Amino acid sequence: MRIVLNGWFLAHHPHTGTGRYLHALLTHLPVVAPEHVYWVVVPGSNALPALPEAVKVQRVACGGGHLAKIWFEQNLFPAACRALKADVAHVPHWGPPLSSPAPLVVTVHDVIPLVLPDYRGSWRVRAYTALAMAATRGAGLVLADSEASRRDILSQIGLPEARVRTIYLAAGPEYTSRFDPTADEAARARYDLPEAYVLYLGGYDTRKNVRALLAAWTWTGSALGESYPLVLAGALPSPNGRLFADYPALARELDVADSVRFIGAVAEADKPALYRGAGAFVYPSAYEGFGLPPLEAMACGTPVVTTNNGSIGEVVGDAAFLIDPDDTRAFGAGIITTLVEPSVSDHLRVRGLERARRFTWEATTRQTAEAYAAVA
Repeated sequence: MRIVLNGWFLAHHPHTGTGRYLHALLTHLPVVAPEHVYWVVVPGSNALPALPEAVKVQRVACGGGHLAKIWFEQNLFPAACRALKADVAHVPHWGPPLSSPAPLVVTVHDVIPLVLPDYRGSWRVRAYTALAMAATRGAGLVLADSEASRRDILSQIGLPEARVRTIYLAAGPEYTSRFDPTADEAARARYDLPEAYVLYLGGYDTRKNVRALLAAWTWTGSALGESYPLVLAGALPSPNGRLFADYPALARELDVADSVRFIGAVAEADKPALYRGAGAFVYPSAYEGFGLPPLEAMACGTPVVTTNNGSIGEVVGDAAFLIDPDDTRAFGAGIITTLVEPSVSDHLRVRGLERARRFTWEATTRQTAEAYAAVA
């Protein structure tokens, strides 16, 4: 078969979760299902991550502005599928075309605008969400990252159960517990990290629950802040009062700023080293379609303290210290327990490594290839 994939995120956002998902698929599909021909359609002339020779790239001219992504999804990508005589079209994010010349597979990582009112945004965002919902109902198969996400898709979009499949994601092979003295020490130096620290790595919109983490740190920082400062990694967006708070200001307000460090954006190549160097990885998110960072941390042998909400608890199982996302005192206690009790941290480290090994990109891609065969 000719499989044609929408490459918008590969061209514009390769280091986001969706971009990494697409790149992993394109890397492994020619290996697990070499009988097919794979095309990725990308807008413009942006540099792309390295791809296997077996993956063919079709570039199409695409303008800029607010409507560029919609124009690409609704017009340019279907036209390319028609020209390439696609047997299956796959949109690996929630942006399918209303009309597709080939049987359509759509990966819906989450339906955040439907379940979280704060994310419904402007009329443009609401109109795009309505368009995505209508187009998704015409897909042959919808792929969800977790059972929790699948349940949300079924209830919010109203699809028949047989048309929504759960296919789990995975941590890449670079996320390993093997310490690399040269690379790990270089990464520590680049971000001026101390010998021991507690790590958060992720986004800062309201569902990530960083406000609750800083509140929990009022309990933890007073006890362990000198030995284990809290390091928050990831680019800080400008506060807007709705989705993004001023977290450095909040740390000062809570009187924990002395033991909290914001280190900004982290290069993809440095993330495994930052995970490995942490005494614990904390992830207070209140909602995820999957939740890759806890899995990446476990694959690096780092004890994880996270929430029991939806997909996160489903992914980490009993291999992490699970806390209610609203219970800041319990979250602080979980961090302290993990750091000061070797029996707890050792148990989480061993169970985390075992759990992470259950998720592989090979399995993800094989099940995706099976979805292509089913929809065709």
